[in-house]
Amino acid sequence: MEVKITLDALDVSSVSVRYQSFLEDGGIGCAVGEPHRRAFVNSERGRSEIAAELPEPYLSAVMAVWGDSATVEEPDVPGGEV
Repeated sequence: MEVKITLDALDVSSVSVRYQSFLEDGGIGCAVGEPHRRAFVNSERGRSEIAAELPEPYLSAVMAVWGDSATVEEPDVPGGEV
């Protein structure tokens, strides 16, 4: 099984990553199940999460657009995460 990755709506603040599983049957790729999406924002936490989850060369493509530093500041929430 192969997973195809698509970067949607990539800009300096965020990206939506689409994952779709495919099986090859007789030389024809057939989608398996529904696609899965995961959104990341260009914050310190988002940059860490995407680095841990997204393989190359997709990660390099995102980082080329995002640059060297975060552009989104996430609010501090007392007692837990956002």
